[in-house]
Amino acid sequence: MKLYGKELTKRELLQYVGDVSQIADAREGVMTAGKSDGVRTIDVKTGSGLEFTVLPTRGMDISWASYQGKALSFVSKAGVGHPAYFEKDGFGFLRNFFCGLLTTCGLTYFGAPCVDNGEELGLHGRISNIPAKDVCVEKFWDGDDYIIRIRGQVVESSMFHENLVLNRTIETKMGSRSVKITDHIENMGFDEQPFMLLYHCNFGYPIVSENTVLIEPDGVKVVARDAEGDVPTHAEFQKPTHDYNEQVFYHDIPKVQGDESFASLYNQELKLGTYVKFNRSQFSKFGQWKMMGEGDYVVGLEPANAIPEGRDVVRKRGELEMIQPGEVRTFEFEIGVIDTPEDLKHIF
Repeated sequence: MKLYGKELTKRELLQYVGDVSQIADAREGVMTAGKSDGVRTIDVKTGSGLEFTVLPTRGMDISWASYQGKALSFVSKAGVGHPAYFEKDGFGFLRNFFCGLLTTCGLTYFGAPCVDNGEELGLHGRISNIPAKDVCVEKFWDGDDYIIRIRGQVVESSMFHENLVLNRTIETKMGSRSVKITDHIENMGFDEQPFMLLYHCNFGYPIVSENTVLIEPDGVKVVARDAEGDVPTHAEFQKPTHDYNEQVFYHDIPKVQGDESFASLYNQELKLGTYVKFNRSQFSKFGQWKMMGEGDYVVGLEPANAIPEGRDVVRKRGELEMIQPGEVRTFEFEIGVIDTPEDLKHIF
């Protein structure tokens, strides 16, 4: 493993430490304040400076994340709330939307509130407000690598309707500056179901500032969702702006190696950036959320299997995917840190 600029074997490291948690660990806890009361947490540190918090109570999503003391994720004014405060109708989702490094949207719908086939659907789905079960934290040596692996199962189900099961694995290792998320989603029911999935990866200050640029592979094609979306400046960012209207862009990102590709935010002043690496064969769509408002200052990088305009629109476009009884879908992506844009060549 590489740690503090040195290549160390397991035995060499153990000469210096008593308990490995001195360097890398995953510690379980429970929040107790306000709307967060009862929310389970798993605080992970890798020893590289990367730290993040997994929330089993919130669908195994990830809230706070930082690198060497610098925040990576944006956390909204709604804060990390217990699912008991989830409001499913209309835009009520926003009242419990902490954003964080990862909010999962789906599984049967996401995007704008709508009425689809007579069913009233709110914003962004239910899955991030469903507590996980069978949560397991594993910490173990694999040769000279110390692995931290967190697993949990989230079930989105209803009498007479869907029974979709998400099995999530979140994995990193000592010395790593990245985290990998792997989801296996199975239709455990006996009828096909609408299937929509979006990973809302939300980055904030100081990674995002007026000194930040968006970096993507050559040949990317970008279109704006709305008329006010300014495509020529989509990769540039500004200071927090009063009464800013969010802009959303859809990116057709070329593959870089095999089916894999990436999008990266790089702060030229800090000389620090982050990236989302994903598999284009698993994600047909990729969105960018640009929100430069005062107190709502965030950029989202969002691999997905549909556009976020509501299930009715996706259906009318002929792009609504269905998951068949017994079918299992697998999705993998990675979030990590870079020191220079040149580092992006080495993430594959």
